[in-house]
Amino acid sequence: MEPNDPLAEPLADAMERGGKGRRSVVFRVLDLIQLVAASPQPMTLAEIGTQLKLPKPTVHRLCVRLEESKYLTREPGRYRYRVGPATERLAFNAIRRGSASVQWRAILEKLVDEIRETCNFTALAGNEVVYVERVESRWPLRIHLETGSRVPIHCTASGKLFLAMMEPERRRRLLDTLNLAALTEKTITSRSKLETELAEIASRGYGTDDEEFILGLVAIAVPVTDPKGRLIGAVACHAAKARLDLTQALQHLPRLRGAALDIGRTLD
Repeated sequence: MEPNDPLAEPLADAMERGGKGRRSVVFRVLDLIQLVAASPQPMTLAEIGTQLKLPKPTVHRLCVRLEESKYLTREPGRYRYRVGPATERLAFNAIRRGSASVQWRAILEKLVDEIRETCNFTALAGNEVVYVERVESRWPLRIHLETGSRVPIHCTASGKLFLAMMEPERRRRLLDTLNLAALTEKTITSRSKLETELAEIASRGYGTDDEEFILGLVAIAVPVTDPKGRLIGAVACHAAKARLDLTQALQHLPRLRGAALDIGRTLD
């Protein structure tokens, strides 16, 4: 925990009360974050208290501290909580250093060898898409982005896929605050048009980017789910349109879906 982390103060106070208090508070905090992170929608104080068997004042106190330290985020004007950017960073760093990341890279390397284009394993991070793992193609003409890079959600293949598969109320809230900035002349900046495309993506099961993020670049993305069927991320590939247009890229869907299935099996 960082020295200036606002959460450190209440935890330190609890630790001074002895081992029992230290264990109690630390595990309550971890249980609370884990519960909210696993919930498909933001949780109320009452829902958290019921699940953790804690009194509402205790839950409120913990949630306020976790919100201050950005481990939780509260919906504007409502006491509904979801994970915040600090939890997302913690999860991303844990994933990147976990043993499964070695398997993900091997799966992506095999996929790149097959289709000869750059491939990524991406995840949703707030209102952006983060590259969890990435393997570059060997072509001299390519877009170089580091693992950990973040890209917009509204104009990328993975981002639109995440939006399309999102619970409707959560998607509505996100779109209410999203800036549909035009990054190219092909970026969808109309909410109604974007919602129409998201419905199509949900129906067909994959996302596309036809020069919407970067001119001359096309991409496709398929969902990655864990053994319980929960959406975890996406496997995507992108290429220069001069080398591989969108119609040609869609021919690689079976290989991308196979890689997504392989990654999903590592998440048990």
